[in-house]
Amino acid sequence: MNYDIAQLDDSEENKIVKYGFELFQNTPKYIGPDNGNSEKVYSGNRLSCNNCHLQAGTKPFAAPLIGVINRFPQYRGRENKIGTIEERINGCFVRSMNGKMLPPESEEMTALVAYLKWLNHYAPKDGNINGQGFVNIEIPNRAINLENGKQIYDNVCVRCHGIDGKGVKSSNGFTYQYPPLWGNDSYNNGAGMNRVITAAQFIKANMPFDETYESLKLTDEEAYDVAGYINQMQRPIKTNLDQDFPDLLKKPVSTPYPPYQDPFSMEQHQKGPFQPIIEFYKKTYNINKTK
Repeated sequence: MNYDIAQLDDSEENKIVKYGFELFQNTPKYIGPDNGNSEKVYSGNRLSCNNCHLQAGTKPFAAPLIGVINRFPQYRGRENKIGTIEERINGCFVRSMNGKMLPPESEEMTALVAYLKWLNHYAPKDGNINGQGFVNIEIPNRAINLENGKQIYDNVCVRCHGIDGKGVKSSNGFTYQYPPLWGNDSYNNGAGMNRVITAAQFIKANMPFDETYESLKLTDEEAYDVAGYINQMQRPIKTNLDQDFPDLLKKPVSTPYPPYQDPFSMEQHQKGPFQPIIEFYKKTYNINKTK
């Protein structure tokens, strides 16, 4: 599939799409802490949208955004309401980007939505595509093994992300070629990627960086352990996390912060084993939890 933005002409509409693509690829250059305009700092770190939604939001099982427009408005358990695509984008900004919300009518929000609408040209009517979301893994029936996770990190991840997890900056000086996995320039503790199961699913299908879902290197257990190792590291703290998931029954089992609607400890929600928690929700509430 040809997702090349260069195919577009320079009509006014397409200029907005192209700016959205540029924002997606080089987010901190325009709205990050070093952009030179203090009134346009919305991203609190130097991550780009492309660091998680790989290949400009088109890679299968890397939370691809082809067709996402067709799936909004959408119910979100974290807010317990039906939200717009703009609200979902802002969820990334305050969590994965550790920043603040873009004004819904801003040039930047308009451009990002325009880019997603352009991607929508490649989607079926219902917005559901092959490789949507993340790949499923078999969750090990045990807690994460931090020692094993560190060994996998040292053997597989260090070459790109560094021994200190700080990643590698791009030559442009604004963005990361390989993003930091912890520390002040990484996602905060309220981000979806700070959930072990979510991180393991992403890692399984996409890491090392040259991997695809057709040719996977890490086992489910290895992805699980290295995700646990990464998410035990220091990262920015988001305030008011107790307000997430007003209906606590909607809270994913690997959400690393309380409150919970179950008797399990915060440590178990962070490190597992998750199977007892999953079984509790099935037995007590008849809810099938998968993440």
